[in-house]
Amino acid sequence: MASTYLTRTQSTGNRTTFTFSAWVKRSGFGTQHLITCGASSTYMTQFQFNSADQLQFYNNDNGTTMHLQSNRVFRDTNAWYHIMLRFDTTQSTTNDRIRFYVNGEQVTSFATQSQPTQNADNTQFNYNGVAVDIGRRHHDNSDYFNGSMSHVNFCDGQSYAPTSFGETDTTTGEWKAKTSPSVTYGNNGFFILKDGNGITDQSGEGNDFTLGGGTLTDLKDNPDNTFATMNPLDNYYFDSTFVNGNTTVETGTSKFSYNTSTLGVTTGKFYWEVKVASLPSNTGFIGIASQTATATGNTLGENTSDYAIYSYNGNIYNNNSNSSYGNSFTANDIIGVALDCTNNKLYFSKNGVWQNSGVPTSGSTGTGAVSIDGASTTNIGAYFPAVGDWTGTNTLTFQFNFGNGYFGTTAISSAGTNASNNGIFEYDVPTGYTALSTKGLNL
Repeated sequence: MASTYLTRTQSTGNRTTFTFSAWVKRSGFGTQHLITCGASSTYMTQFQFNSADQLQFYNNDNGTTMHLQSNRVFRDTNAWYHIMLRFDTTQSTTNDRIRFYVNGEQVTSFATQSQPTQNADNTQFNYNGVAVDIGRRHHDNSDYFNGSMSHVNFCDGQSYAPTSFGETDTTTGEWKAKTSPSVTYGNNGFFILKDGNGITDQSGEGNDFTLGGGTLTDLKDNPDNTFATMNPLDNYYFDSTFVNGNTTVETGTSKFSYNTSTLGVTTGKFYWEVKVASLPSNTGFIGIASQTATATGNTLGENTSDYAIYSYNGNIYNNNSNSSYGNSFTANDIIGVALDCTNNKLYFSKNGVWQNSGVPTSGSTGTGAVSIDGASTTNIGAYFPAVGDWTGTNTLTFQFNFGNGYFGTTAISSAGTNASNNGIFEYDVPTGYTALSTKGLNL
């Protein structure tokens, strides 16, 4: 959550050499701090995404500054980034004193690069009595990190390469986390958020953190299995607000259109749930889209290969027409969506009851299904979970559970069964269906 941060007070350590490594998934843009130290703007050190979404390290020691700012920007809200800061002022080569790494690769292109002098020891890291915060800027309680973090490591007195914390998967070629790195942590070193939301230090140094504010949520989403969220980059026409890690969509009051998810599908069988948290106008649509919105007023179900169930009457909307299907739904109802791209069928449930007597396991027979176009024939060759509105005067709120087991910040009340064991849902997942995640896509 965007008001959550962790904190601990440091003891005396090595102020010339340290390493910070973390896996992060952003949910929003602009200035967000990963780790900071210092009680004032005169004496402070910070490692962050800046207002332009560049990676930035900044240190101020009463006017003596260090400052690195990448040219590269980081705006992918679906990706887990492995972000590393390698600080070692004992290096004789100037540009080796502060180094950034992303997904195992060194960042070499900088908009600003003001390196420290050799053997400089004036950062606030490892300074006795100074607090270190993860997830916000300490000295003015601002610029909270908006997203998720995992496998957060800090090594006091050591300069480590990214291969100490990550490695290339021999099958996929992707950079992945080493869950038990073989490193020396030192006096202020720590390893937290290793498994879920644990902030007890796993390094053996006993440097536990405390929750300074907000709420830590233990999600299934992790660097090894990225779950879909709603996509804040696909929001030009709808102007919605995204919260709770982009799993909650609050529609605008001056426009109406639809929003789509970060992950799309071309084949396979997938299940997700949408809770209608607020529906003042009873004009909500839940379904799938085969393209992004093209205009304000381009409603979900208006396009040829878009399909949605309408809250007002339970009808299915497609190609700007509608047909009778199920029951109406309203606030607090949970709509389950089973998308069978193998057989080109779509099913909707309301509070666990499949509408139109649907049987998502009926395969090509499609008992009670909505027949859909093959994904390969659609505008962009894939289907994306989507929600929409048909009025620009009220705020509708949709909460998605793609398998993390939460609607907004509230854990689901009664976990259903899941044959694939991939995701946690309110209701039973039909046999053969899985969560919309990177592992689910590769089943």
